[in-house]
Amino acid sequence: MSQSLNLERRQDLTPLTDHLINISLGENMNQNAVTATRNVAIVGPYLSGKTSLLESLLFVTGATSRKGNIKDGNTVGDAIAEARDRTMTVEINVADTEYQGIRFNWIDCPGSIEFAQETYNALMGVDAAVVVCEPTSDRVLMLAPLFKFLDDWKIPHLVFVNKIDQLSCDGGACGQSYRQILDALKGVSSRPIVPHQYPIGKAEQLIGFIDLVTEQAFHYHTGAPADPVPLPDSLKDAEHAAREEMLEALADFDDHLLEELLEEIEPPQEEIVKDLKMELGADLIVPVFIGVAEQDYGVRHLIDALLREAPAPEATAERRGLTGKGSATVAQVLKTYYTPQGGKLSLARVWTGQLTDGSVLNGIRAGGLYHIFGQQQQSTPEAKAGDIVAIGRLEGIHTGDTLSTEEKGAKELPKAPAMKPVYGFAITAENRKDEVKLSGALTKLLEEDPSLAWEQHEDTHEIILWGQGEIHLKVALDRLRRKYNLPMDTHLPRIPYKETIRKSTSSHGRYKHQSGGHGQFGDVYLDIKPVERGEGFSFSESIVGGVVPKQYIPGVETGVREYLSQGPLGFPVVDVAVTLTNGSYHSVDSSEQAFKQAARVAMTEGMPKCNPVLLEPIMAIQVSAPTEFTSKVLQLISGRRGQILNYEPVSGWNGWDCISGYLPQSEMHDFIIELRSLTLGIGFFNWEYDHLQEVPGKLADNVLAATGNGNGNG
Repeated sequence: MSQSLNLERRQDLTPLTDHLINISLGENMNQNAVTATRNVAIVGPYLSGKTSLLESLLFVTGATSRKGNIKDGNTVGDAIAEARDRTMTVEINVADTEYQGIRFNWIDCPGSIEFAQETYNALMGVDAAVVVCEPTSDRVLMLAPLFKFLDDWKIPHLVFVNKIDQLSCDGGACGQSYRQILDALKGVSSRPIVPHQYPIGKAEQLIGFIDLVTEQAFHYHTGAPADPVPLPDSLKDAEHAAREEMLEALADFDDHLLEELLEEIEPPQEEIVKDLKMELGADLIVPVFIGVAEQDYGVRHLIDALLREAPAPEATAERRGLTGKGSATVAQVLKTYYTPQGGKLSLARVWTGQLTDGSVLNGIRAGGLYHIFGQQQQSTPEAKAGDIVAIGRLEGIHTGDTLSTEEKGAKELPKAPAMKPVYGFAITAENRKDEVKLSGALTKLLEEDPSLAWEQHEDTHEIILWGQGEIHLKVALDRLRRKYNLPMDTHLPRIPYKETIRKSTSSHGRYKHQSGGHGQFGDVYLDIKPVERGEGFSFSESIVGGVVPKQYIPGVETGVREYLSQGPLGFPVVDVAVTLTNGSYHSVDSSEQAFKQAARVAMTEGMPKCNPVLLEPIMAIQVSAPTEFTSKVLQLISGRRGQILNYEPVSGWNGWDCISGYLPQSEMHDFIIELRSLTLGIGFFNWEYDHLQEVPGKLADNVLAATGNGNGNG
């Protein structure tokens, strides 16, 4: 992006930030009155410490009197059984707190890629995101998909390097390890990474940090705010270099600051803070903070920075093209819940106007407004622009929907792209009496989690539940059991094999049945031949002289089609042409039904002579992964009987490749599990059905033996 364009984006935000800059300048605020709002998502990989950070944020701001602990299962977030069973976040957790006159609405998002849809949906409604990562440079790559989403949608975000006490400090010098983390972050971010703090170590231990804006050093203390201390002499040069790096990054977007640096004029702190606020709000930079959430280290300074520098809801609405003028209310649903007590709740971001209990949105009257704090709901009479609240009983409304009080409705706001399913289970109710309830329960399950899908497969007739991975589906099955009392049996979906023929033949079929009174008589001669793959089935007739009356010919075709539903190998038959060439009839005993049976006899006799072969579905796949894993992905595909067609850089993804190819469906079930295992959990793929292909001989024998069908000549 050119400097001129960056400056233009920066200047666009000036009117929206000037009236809030008093926070940055340290003016006293009434802590008892909420004057503004910040909506902040907490995101990052699994095990990075997001839920611990939420607990610390709530504790240090006084929202809770005692911090919860993940091991003890008493956190505000992750309170549902499915999360506590796995000690991981499986859906967004919402909580709010008031600090320095600002209401912070926190949304703690899942870290596992299997629940990324939850994260992406929530990010569409926040003002900023805190990206939590561990102080290990080789794990920073796991942030790549998240950074890509944030940058694509221009969502302001900063980084909190958690567990910084694990940083390697050699004799108190932590700078080299810290630099490695910053360099790794630069490798996954399309925006400049800007250090906001610098670590202080003693011996092998990290003991504090330096704020690069104020150049004030702090020492951490358990259970208390960090103490200001003199800047260590041994770190002055390193701190100065890090501060210059920060200022130079800011100067790329501020000509006045650039002039000051060129003239070696020390810029005022107020100017630096204002630049940080404006550049962060325009998603031009990514500031980096450090701390230890479990010990509350660095958390107070993080929330102070969010208070000073994170964009206000008005700025976010302006950036989204929502001016807030007029009386119409516009909101967007970020998450749908079905609660045992309150029924359906729609968590929504109010963009313009205000909501009251009973407001009519999209023609539906709201049944209550609530602030959410973990699993608790607190009724509220109204919600203003910038608030995130739960709205009761909006039937027919789904996650991502735009809500409006206007009769004609508002223009649809952009939604997070839907993730395509990559893993499936075939499911059946343990109790057959529950099958009538399954469709309704699945509908609600999919409303809560749009990254799930289900189908009744037209070939295998199985109900298949699709999702983003094994854990994702197991969580969904747990919900079916707990919330809807629908325990499920599961098995791997059957592969919809087909069969076809290699050779042609002619076959005769006669059906004669006498049971008193009128009998049944039909007599046909059929030519059966293979056609090109993908041409399907065709039926024709070349009857001469009326040997088979026209009114009976549809019966012949019906008999042939019914037979092809299960050929000699036990599977549906495709790519076959059948021609009725001759036959005979009885003036009294013949009927369409009799000729249908005669056709089945002819097909049963003729098809095994046509050298039937087994076909398997082949999927077209596009696998995306960091370039350093490309060779492993190629081996993974070829090792599963896949055919590699091409690989090339992924457009818009720095350092990623996309491998295109074909993969048999029978090899695809756990493909995503192994792919993630090879790529630090971030590789992904898309797939769609492409064609049928003959199964290799030995494998075909194994399939037929497993299904009890071996009467064909494969």
